[in-house]
Amino acid sequence: MKENVIVEKSYKFAVNILKAVKTLNRSIENYVLVKQLIRSGTSIGANVEESQGGHTRKDFVHKLNISYKEAKESKYWIRLIMDTQINSKAQQTLFKSLLEDADELCRIIFSITRSSK
Repeated sequence: MKENVIVEKSYKFAVNILKAVKTLNRSIENYVLVKQLIRSGTSIGANVEESQGGHTRKDFVHKLNISYKEAKESKYWIRLIMDTQINSKAQQTLFKSLLEDADELCRIIFSITRSSK
């Protein structure tokens, strides 16, 4: 079976989000930020996966548009965490990588939706 790049990258991104948030301190403000990042970061892959079963092109594009918005939102939460909650060079590197991955997901999803219309 042929590998679907966006399905694989969005799944790996969700896994990396879950691993990265485990490195953060447990505090009330972190709880809120982490919860939002987990929701948006894991939603990308869920909607990409759902788009693969779209009954129509319109349904396919709609689910990918949701994924795109979730990827943009994830970038916001990652930046906010980086600017307020990072305590070590290792965490900085980890979250910078997540930000780059989220940006890549945005570009890929945007390209797919643009060519699918």
